[in-house]
Amino acid sequence: MSFPVPTMPVPPVSVVGLGQLGGSLAAALVAAGRPVSGWDVDPSARGAAAARGVAISPELTGVVVLAVPMPALTSALDGLFLDPDATVTDIGSVKGAVVAALGAAHGDRFVGGHPMCGTERSGHQATDPTLFAGARWALCLEPGTDLRRWLRVAEVALAVGAEVVPVTAAEHDDAVAAISAVPHLLAAALAAAAAEAGPLALGLAAGSFRDGTRVIASDPRFVTALVEGNAGPAGAALDRVLAQLDRPWPDLVTAGHTARTAAPGRRAVRVPLDRAALLALGRAGGAVDRRQAAFVEGWVPEV
Repeated sequence: MSFPVPTMPVPPVSVVGLGQLGGSLAAALVAAGRPVSGWDVDPSARGAAAARGVAISPELTGVVVLAVPMPALTSALDGLFLDPDATVTDIGSVKGAVVAALGAAHGDRFVGGHPMCGTERSGHQATDPTLFAGARWALCLEPGTDLRRWLRVAEVALAVGAEVVPVTAAEHDDAVAAISAVPHLLAAALAAAAAEAGPLALGLAAGSFRDGTRVIASDPRFVTALVEGNAGPAGAALDRVLAQLDRPWPDLVTAGHTARTAAPGRRAVRVPLDRAALLALGRAGGAVDRRQAAFVEGWVPEV
């Protein structure tokens, strides 16, 4: 079903949590000329954001982005003023449980999201206004999602240079288990096994070891929340990896090399503002990169 979407003024954005992701988002929005305010329980994070041009305020309006650790999502708005008409979104790495909890709290005002970016660094000292440029931003489109609010969140992602991937929460969690949760677990296993191999192995470690273990330098609390919060899909994805390791090694190396070096082209598409059409774009591996009045523009992979 399609919805008429009238032209409306660009809403302000309020970011709750001004660490690496939230601080980077707020700074990128300032650079893009969007009205943006922010809040953090840490005075030093508030001060760093204010120095970058972010208005510090506990009054949240427009599109409210919860950029706090997943265990704090349900309490992130405690003590803050939330405009009754505000659209609420998050940037957590697990979506099923979050959409259920925050959807129950905020109804159709909530749109779950997850930008696929970030580094092993954390805190407001890791703020980077270019962090989202070229990144995929998964945005949940559930049966009860208000498409007009979904578009408002999508516009925030597009404003900072990201490309929007329409997904359901379940589809997101299955996909992210394979390309995020499992890599963190494998990085942990590789680092731990190398440590057991002894100081000579660690002393000889170079580029391949560094690249293969980079993500496990992240805050262990973040990694634990990532994998335990998505335990079912992560376990299934890990089983697929273990099955791959049982293949003859030459076959495995060839298959992995082929998958990693494939470079499909892109075919430009226009998609109507319709839930089924948008989800079909995401399922095809495509993304939205521009909003128009009655449709969105984007691309799908083309071999």
